[in-house]
Amino acid sequence: MRIRKGTTAATAAALTLALLATACTGAGEVTEGDAVDLDVAPGVTDDAVVIGSHQPLTGPAAPGYAAVSQGAAAVFDYVNDQGGVNGRRIDYRPEDDAYDPAQTIDVTRELVIEDEIFAMVGGLGTPTHTGVLDYLNDEGVPDVFPSSGALAWNNPEEHPLTYGWQTDYTKEAKIQGEYIAENFPGQSVGYLYQNDDIGVDAQAGLDQYLSEEVVAREHYETEVTDLGAQIAELERSGAEVVVCSCIPAFVALALLESASIGYEPQWVVSSIGGDTATLQGLLARFTEGGDAEEVPADAFLDGLLITSYLPRVEDTEDEWSQFFIEVHEEYGDGAPLTNTHLFGMTQAVMFAQVLKSAGEDLTRQSLIDALETQEWRGPGLVPFSSSGDDHGGHQGVYVTQYSEGDEIELVQGARVTDRSGGSVEEIDFERLSPEELDFHD
Repeated sequence: MRIRKGTTAATAAALTLALLATACTGAGEVTEGDAVDLDVAPGVTDDAVVIGSHQPLTGPAAPGYAAVSQGAAAVFDYVNDQGGVNGRRIDYRPEDDAYDPAQTIDVTRELVIEDEIFAMVGGLGTPTHTGVLDYLNDEGVPDVFPSSGALAWNNPEEHPLTYGWQTDYTKEAKIQGEYIAENFPGQSVGYLYQNDDIGVDAQAGLDQYLSEEVVAREHYETEVTDLGAQIAELERSGAEVVVCSCIPAFVALALLESASIGYEPQWVVSSIGGDTATLQGLLARFTEGGDAEEVPADAFLDGLLITSYLPRVEDTEDEWSQFFIEVHEEYGDGAPLTNTHLFGMTQAVMFAQVLKSAGEDLTRQSLIDALETQEWRGPGLVPFSSSGDDHGGHQGVYVTQYSEGDEIELVQGARVTDRSGGSVEEIDFERLSPEELDFHD
């Protein structure tokens, strides 16, 4: 597919608005000398538990990532209509930080001091959440499932109350690297990555399998929407496979720029940018009024390889996908359901599950104890870790290939690995169904 190069230049203004839319103690105890008391239950009453989150409800990240809290809210509404958890409804308070670290600090302090939240759940973004990581741990606030794949969330010694959720960027990239090495042997590989921890951590994983095949390493800055030079260099280098460790807006931009010059590598996209429903919306927006306006957005995605660890909205045969579709139809925001919604919906199910396990006599300590002894059996499709010495969250990914027409094919089942030099291993992971999983009354 070839479109004129001017198409991507014409979308610069729209991209600027949307470029982020789419990064030895006992259980939960702090080190000796810290004054944090976990045998407390702020935000907990006989009939409710208040939890908070910082989310980009406005600003440049809102067009894609606002769906995370919308999905979580829908599940919490569903749970409350089933009777809540141990007789308590979940009072979910996502506060807008506009994806601005300074605002994240302000809204987090408000949630902790004024709202007296029981826990922070799913705080979104690496630069934003990093700024409140120490504060939450120092204040004794359980920091559950940050929405980012940064390695910082898995550091029990320094941040014992923070429990990661997303498959970290290095583990995901290792599995991508092995898949490419096995399925595209001898082919030249290029990297396109965000110039922050996403890119650093992803390359650390990819290079364990692909360092000798790499012919180009191209990065982007999130404030610069023109990828012309990067895509031109990837083509000039002869990269036959390109791994895009990119957020959705830059996946869409890369695909458009490549089409404009007739460059057709095999694209491999990580989970942070692989929400095809979101990509379709971005592509439709970015091509509006341009030379590619008549090209179906779906056509740009045909053949895309995507790594995932959650159920996907395209997989309508998956029991959890079916459940989330039904919940969204009744409790959702009215927008088309995306995999970004499912991200927040899965987080909400898992938090409700651990809240249920924490029991009726709820304290922050009982929540931490439940996190570290929980047997996780879904909705994710890979094993999950929240033990005393491993707060790593999801432990791997599977590989799918997308075809035009909203079709998704599993091309490699779930694999798990570590963040260092360990092997990539197959895993036979059996999930419980929505009816079997105990996450509400």
